[in-house]
Amino acid sequence: MTTHPTHESLLPPTGVRAPRFAAPTTDAPHVPLDGDWRFRLFPTADTGVDPGDPGEDWGTVPVPGHWQLAGAPDAWPHGRPAYTNVLYPIPVDPPRAPRDNPTGEYRRTVTVPDAWRDGGRVVLRFEGVDSWFEVAVNGRVLAQSHGSRLPTEVDVTDAVHAGENLLAVRVTQWSAQTYVEDQDQWWLSGIFRDVALLHRPDDGIEHVTLHAAYDHTTGEGVLRVDVEPARPDALVEVPALGLRARPGEETRAPVEPWSAESPRLYDVVVRTPGETVTLRAGFRTVAVVDGVLTLNGAPLVLRGVNRHEFAPTDGRAVTRETMLADVLAMKRHHVNAVRTSHYPPHPHFLDLCDEHGLYVVDENDLETHGFELLGWRDNPTDDPRWEPLLVDRVTRMVRRDAHHPAVVMWSLGNEAGVGCNVAAMAAAVRTLDPTRPVHYEGDRTCEHADVYSRMYPTSQEVALIARGLEDPLPDAALDTRRRAMPFVLCEYAHAMGNGPGGLTGYLDLVDDHPRLAGGFVWEWFDHGIATRTPDGEPYYGYGGDFGEELHDGTFIADGLLLPDRTPSPGLLELAAAYAPVRVRAGAQPGTLELRNRYAFTSTAHARLVSTLVADGDVVAEGEVDRVLAPDERVEVRLADVLGDRLDDLLAATDPTTAVWWVLRAVPRDAGADVPAHLGLGAGQVLVRPPAAPPRATGSVVTVGGVRRVGPVELDATGRPVRIGGTAVRLARVDAWRAPTDNDRIRSWYDPVGDAEAWERAGLSRLHERVDDVADVAGAVVVTSRVAGAATDCGLRVRTTWRTVDERTADLVVELTPEGRWPGTVARLGWLLALEQPDAGDVRVDWTGLGPDESYADSRLAALAGRWQHTVDALQTRYTHPQENGARRGVTRAVLHLAGGPLTLTAGEVRVADRAVPGLELTARPWSDRALADARHPHELVPDGALWLHLDAVQHGLGSAACGPGVEPDAAARPTTATLQVRLQV
Repeated sequence: MTTHPTHESLLPPTGVRAPRFAAPTTDAPHVPLDGDWRFRLFPTADTGVDPGDPGEDWGTVPVPGHWQLAGAPDAWPHGRPAYTNVLYPIPVDPPRAPRDNPTGEYRRTVTVPDAWRDGGRVVLRFEGVDSWFEVAVNGRVLAQSHGSRLPTEVDVTDAVHAGENLLAVRVTQWSAQTYVEDQDQWWLSGIFRDVALLHRPDDGIEHVTLHAAYDHTTGEGVLRVDVEPARPDALVEVPALGLRARPGEETRAPVEPWSAESPRLYDVVVRTPGETVTLRAGFRTVAVVDGVLTLNGAPLVLRGVNRHEFAPTDGRAVTRETMLADVLAMKRHHVNAVRTSHYPPHPHFLDLCDEHGLYVVDENDLETHGFELLGWRDNPTDDPRWEPLLVDRVTRMVRRDAHHPAVVMWSLGNEAGVGCNVAAMAAAVRTLDPTRPVHYEGDRTCEHADVYSRMYPTSQEVALIARGLEDPLPDAALDTRRRAMPFVLCEYAHAMGNGPGGLTGYLDLVDDHPRLAGGFVWEWFDHGIATRTPDGEPYYGYGGDFGEELHDGTFIADGLLLPDRTPSPGLLELAAAYAPVRVRAGAQPGTLELRNRYAFTSTAHARLVSTLVADGDVVAEGEVDRVLAPDERVEVRLADVLGDRLDDLLAATDPTTAVWWVLRAVPRDAGADVPAHLGLGAGQVLVRPPAAPPRATGSVVTVGGVRRVGPVELDATGRPVRIGGTAVRLARVDAWRAPTDNDRIRSWYDPVGDAEAWERAGLSRLHERVDDVADVAGAVVVTSRVAGAATDCGLRVRTTWRTVDERTADLVVELTPEGRWPGTVARLGWLLALEQPDAGDVRVDWTGLGPDESYADSRLAALAGRWQHTVDALQTRYTHPQENGARRGVTRAVLHLAGGPLTLTAGEVRVADRAVPGLELTARPWSDRALADARHPHELVPDGALWLHLDAVQHGLGSAACGPGVEPDAAARPTTATLQVRLQV
């Protein structure tokens, strides 16, 4: 009896062919095997099923696909998904797997053409199977393989015959490989990438190694193509260049180099008597020069994102259409780089990166994060028994992907600790491809890496690294070596829920310091899985929604794209932050600094459109006649753009309105796919802040204990009960918000989390005590204190109401904090709830920053203007409900209520000693408490009121869910604040 390796064996794949490239185009015949396969799920790896059993009475599942998602979201016949970030969902006992081990038996018939039996080999190719699998043909077991996101080829020539053949594949959910695939994603199983039957001709091409370098000093491309097996009759041609050569010969010719800015590709045709293969070559050279990462002789800055493969109904079985949508959305939002976290992607994704222009850090299929909780005991990365398996993984990655010009760096894996196998993997990669740098964030000493990489450091630490002032390593030689390396943020700015905030703190450093090669925001896509409530309501599930024994909750809902592919406000902010033409306030008043961030391209393809915006309206428009060379920066003065007109324009505008200067880089090509209001870059500077309106002089009318201040009715305690024809449900000072995901988690660097501080200070349970109501000099002055139970933290409040006319009233709210506060506050402002049965349909017209939400540390994408949304449209439906929808710099807003319009005009707004141009406006059809209590958007139900926040300040967003919290300049602290608002019906 033959004993085969099992799912617990510490062996590289057995019975498989040598790893090779994924040929983009070949004339060798192949038969796709995607479609419905017969399937049956068993509870253990020992299924007892004969591989010759055709499974005629079994059900079916789609291939590619995950068995847990077959039938989803309407049915879950084969188990449910589970999510953990770090924790292993099985006992940690490597290489053993639990007995309870869902195992899928797959069957299908495969027709082998008669001609294929006349010569050559018949080969099965699997692009990805999770996690361990065994292949049999016609009842004969041929191979066992693993490496879920890596290809496997099995030679089945001797087991097949012409006509129909039975293919059997057994796949286990858990295996020894589970311990090296703990990659912060849904645990999903099955044959999830393409399967094909290939005919490999006798005189065919097994592998091509493509070397396509670019000499920036001469403008020439340098080409060498190596073919396996070596054949003297093989021929290499580049038709567009008129090149013909033999394999192994180096040729040179003038070329257009490849870059993400200009992804020029050349067809390279490799011919043998038995096969013709066409690859797409991009001529480029990646090098580290004097501690700077370069491409084609210019500094290479990676403005990137981390990308897991995911779709809400398909998991990691992503379609080519989804891959293209990802690439185009990245390009639209000015992303130029992708880290393939934390495994090699589907090979077609790399084809798209070559074609459309994205730099790729190709990451090995390796993560052992769960061992960190055990002090890294028995970590496979430091266990010699695992060396052949881990080296096999990087070898298959490099062999598959090395011909892609988009790949600029190899990564050995993610969060897998350190140990002897790091050196072995790095050596294997360099042997196969010495032309690209090796990355591994876990190698903090950079003993085996070529770039210094970190995840989630503070911007202050990055500033030290930028200048070579980081803390020294104990080993002087390693310290010297590391200081000569470029620095990469392999992960930063955790985009979980509403966020990330604080991008500019990092990107300004990257712009100014050549050692900093950029970084990758975590992460591209929100991994919500499409599911339904018992009564059929659709929603996107996260950890814990599928009955998992262990889970990490909303940590999977951390993408820039929401599950329905809606760009989050965070993605629009990223587009503004990554924009190729940076526009920022200049060093002097009335100036803007422009910087061309392109490495190889001038700004000749962009118009620099200047607008002067007063009270939301454009009062002057023109163009700045300037073309910036690559990496050029220039300061532009508004006075030079408008000349003598500036003083006249300012004099003609109402002094109570804000005046902004906005400058945008607009593509000359009207069809360019960029965010409409941002273009290729946009920025603004406040030219003149709004002045406070004249002091109101009207009188208060009191009838039957009710004071009437213009259109506002106050009861005997000084509380508003009606504004015009609209009843007031609640009106008081507020300092709390429904916590964001970043609020809920304590930052790596802070002693207390924001939401925890707010809870300690009682901000989620505020109540008001009115101490005095008095008529003073024609005004109603209400003195009160707002505080929560069980704390001495509170806000002393002075509220002043003055009549302007019968339709208009002025409100001034003055806040003074009392007590000892544990940390930040969520906001300082006024909460107003108006009875409004269809609050979501209320139209809001506002003058200020927009059109989308913005916060103190996420505001680059918000430009001055006049904007309009319904209250429903103001909401962002994050997968996990939380604070959202704030609009900043609002100087006027008109709410079109059922009882008539209500206009809110900002007057004086101060925070401590700082004047603020306008207020922060938030409008919802539900309370903050309801928002905080909801686990999913469908649980939010309008309650018949329009809930308005008029804030002097609101806390920023930060990235505390993973990394730093809110920076000091965007943090809201307990301090004095003044808010003046004019209300008009």
